[in-house]
Amino acid sequence: MSRTQVLKRGAEWFTAKGWKPQRFQKEAWRAYLDGKDGLVNAPTGSGKTYSLMAPMIFSLFDKKKQDAPTGLRLIWVAPIRALTKEILQAAQRIVSENNLPVTIGIRTGDTPTDERARQRKSWPTFLITTPESLHMIFCTKDFSASFKNIEALVVDEWHELLGTKRGVLTELVISKLKALNPQIRIWGISATIGNLEEAKDVLLGMDRKENGIIIRSQLKKKTEVVSLMPQKVESIPWAGHLGSRMVKQVCDIIEGSESTLIFTNVRSQCEWWYKQIIEKYPELAGILAIHHGSLDKEIRHWVEDALGEGRLKAVVCTSSLDLGVDFGPVETIVQVGGPKGVARFVQRSGRSGHRPGAVSRIYFLPTHTLELIEAAALRQAIKENYLEEREPFIRCFDVLVQYLVTLATGEGFFPDEIKKEIFSTHCFSSLTNEEWNWALAFITSGGVSLFAYPEFHKVVRLDDGRMKVTNQRIARRHRLSVGTIVGDTMVSVRLQRGGILGHLEENFISSLNDDEAFWFAGHCLELVETRGLTAVVRKSTKKNARIPAWQGGKLPLSSNMSDMLRRKLDDAVSGNHNDPELKKIKPILALQQKDSIIPTLNEFLVEVFKTADGYHAVFYPFEGRFVHEGLASLSAYRIGKQMPISFSLAYNDYGFELLSDQPIPVEVMLAGGLFSTDNLQHDILNSVNSAQLVSKRFREVATIAGLLFRGFPGEPIKARHLQASAQLLFQVFTDYDAQNLLLRQSLDEVIHYQLEWKRMVRSLERMSLQKTVITYPDKPTPFAFPIMVDRLREKMSSESLEERIAKMLKSS
Repeated sequence: MSRTQVLKRGAEWFTAKGWKPQRFQKEAWRAYLDGKDGLVNAPTGSGKTYSLMAPMIFSLFDKKKQDAPTGLRLIWVAPIRALTKEILQAAQRIVSENNLPVTIGIRTGDTPTDERARQRKSWPTFLITTPESLHMIFCTKDFSASFKNIEALVVDEWHELLGTKRGVLTELVISKLKALNPQIRIWGISATIGNLEEAKDVLLGMDRKENGIIIRSQLKKKTEVVSLMPQKVESIPWAGHLGSRMVKQVCDIIEGSESTLIFTNVRSQCEWWYKQIIEKYPELAGILAIHHGSLDKEIRHWVEDALGEGRLKAVVCTSSLDLGVDFGPVETIVQVGGPKGVARFVQRSGRSGHRPGAVSRIYFLPTHTLELIEAAALRQAIKENYLEEREPFIRCFDVLVQYLVTLATGEGFFPDEIKKEIFSTHCFSSLTNEEWNWALAFITSGGVSLFAYPEFHKVVRLDDGRMKVTNQRIARRHRLSVGTIVGDTMVSVRLQRGGILGHLEENFISSLNDDEAFWFAGHCLELVETRGLTAVVRKSTKKNARIPAWQGGKLPLSSNMSDMLRRKLDDAVSGNHNDPELKKIKPILALQQKDSIIPTLNEFLVEVFKTADGYHAVFYPFEGRFVHEGLASLSAYRIGKQMPISFSLAYNDYGFELLSDQPIPVEVMLAGGLFSTDNLQHDILNSVNSAQLVSKRFREVATIAGLLFRGFPGEPIKARHLQASAQLLFQVFTDYDAQNLLLRQSLDEVIHYQLEWKRMVRSLERMSLQKTVITYPDKPTPFAFPIMVDRLREKMSSESLEERIAKMLKSS
């Protein structure tokens, strides 16, 4: 079709469905048909998908005939597998309702092997996939022929990939497709991101960023934040205690809604909330479900289908249902606990009112009373559209090494040709020729320290100069290792008389006692036996059951949320606010002000007091738990250099605590530059046992780079063996190859991502400009108490924790 015909066809289809094209949609249609690249930015539920999907599909047909397009022509990349189903439905809607001869297929980690084989023999016109699955296709010997006629690639929810190594995989995919077809159009879709211009540049690459465009929707999504208030406000709040007391309020919301998504931040919290609800309201059994990434795909798919068909009243979920999954019946959203980020909260709220012009309503359920301040902060941030930026990864040598072996496993590559493609990406645009040559040497000979070991000689340079993997065992192992998501070794959880429920980390399964029950996938279970990496379980009737723990169990406040939190505290001091949350917790704030102070924007609070546990110094930067973890270690290290003293450390999103058995000279240390940025990197790396952190990070880097193999299907390598191998490689590189780029990368990632270096520096610079206020309360304040409870929680079981907290409350 001609440009005019495509625009007309799209408008007619919208009209037939009773829709009216939004201005941003029409702008995107025209830009796409003009051959431009770009990024579409619009609120969740405003029709972003059809802003690109409609012109992509309609423009497949020329103006003379309606013959079916041959071969693979369109690719749509999604960050999560759940989103691919919605994209499939949207594409099928266009194709079927317009009687178009277009075939559509999905290729993800859930796609059966026989379906993948059929796709390779006859590719669909429109392929919906993930970054990892595309890289797996690059491992095949004929992928260039399959991809040479690709007309367009769209990356959905680009903000979820940007700032991750999966985003780097996507950049490399795009660089290869641009080389195969210079006419290909590259587009991204994003709803919630603060650095749109940079996001567009990273997506398009160094060679196209100047000509790319951003199309912004003018629609203003109205979001209503409703906080669920506890009936009684505790004078001394502590994290987690409100949850079980507010289950009834959540169930009242479920009862009053057609369908509800209850979002939790992590999988353990998801399991806990499902357990709490179903135990207190067993009548919800059958209409309440659970959904997170560790559940088996069959369970996840059943939940998604049942929710879409209206067979479920509610689902307790994690970010596995964050993105784009447009379940028509979903009416209500509940957020359990602070989401820790404005963009995450906006994304989740958009699951409600998922259509243009509709109001998104989200209920905020605090897990402790101070979190109500975060609700007020979120409402203000949404009003100001104060969304987080996503910092893109650069110089990821582990991903580069993996990608080169991927290409060599498939068709092979000529170094000079592929170098130009790779250097065109944002991630690798600053690579030097020396670093490039290191990468080539590493995949062919193992580099300086591994050249004597044939298993690291993965790639061979053929007579014509092509780099190729010729060893089939190496090729097979590499195909099983493609991707950048690295976690603990996973154990399949299988019912003794039934199927697989999902997967848990090996460390958790190995920690279970013989008679211990645990809660997983909505069931109370007991371990029967372990067969390799399969845990055989049976259902249990025991009352006490552990909740599984996964790595990365806590999220820190984003910098935007930290900023808004400080602003809301300043509002609380001035009284210049209308937030119902701040009014509700006025008694707590009054107690904090009476015993200490509530810091204004120009103040940095430090509290010093003594309890039966010892001498406490509590600092309140309000900068998030990761920064506070680093600042706590830094403070302890710098004080320890001046005097012999030992500390216990504790921290949460609001501040950190130093606890000692002797008085802490806070005033002297602050005056002596306790939080100075002088020699900061040296001191912070010495304070946090950087060698251990770098070694741990190196395991992830080495796994992505292919130095550690996690095993064949049915023959996985145990976590302790992987850890030993990683430690051995780390020591070899440290002793004999100190300039190894994977070693250097591990250190850089610890500094910049784990310790949030830039944010820590900004925090210290801000604190240096604030007035430091030291108070000496007689007992723990409302701000200090949650931090102290977090320290106790790390050392005690839940039963002894309850008893200890009761004693603390009684004594205070």
